[in-house]
Amino acid sequence: MVAAVVGVALLGGLAVFQVSLIAGAPLGRFAWGGQHVVLPTGLRIGSAVSIVVYGLVAALLLQVAGALDVLPRGVADVAIWVLTAYFAVGVLMNGVSRSVPERLVMTPVALALTVVCLVLALQ
Repeated sequence: MVAAVVGVALLGGLAVFQVSLIAGAPLGRFAWGGQHVVLPTGLRIGSAVSIVVYGLVAALLLQVAGALDVLPRGVADVAIWVLTAYFAVGVLMNGVSRSVPERLVMTPVALALTVVCLVLALQ
């Protein structure tokens, strides 16, 4: 359960970050490749979609930890491994970002989410 709570907290922090990007905060160097200080409309829409995805991922983490029962167990078991791989790719993608702020902040966040998913997948 601890891993799931850590993961949900990280996703919650990312959701708050995305809301700030949608609202026009000058934090774009930390997201979406770091090409914009303030995100253009298309990337703000992407940030809104990200928030929805974070909610779905949080629900999956909680399900795998045993706190929710929404999906069939087999689906959740496969999905947590898919998420582990997805976040591992995120570590690589953030690690090679041209944006130094994105590399320095989002790479460790993606790594932490990878570890959370791996711990839950192996339980």
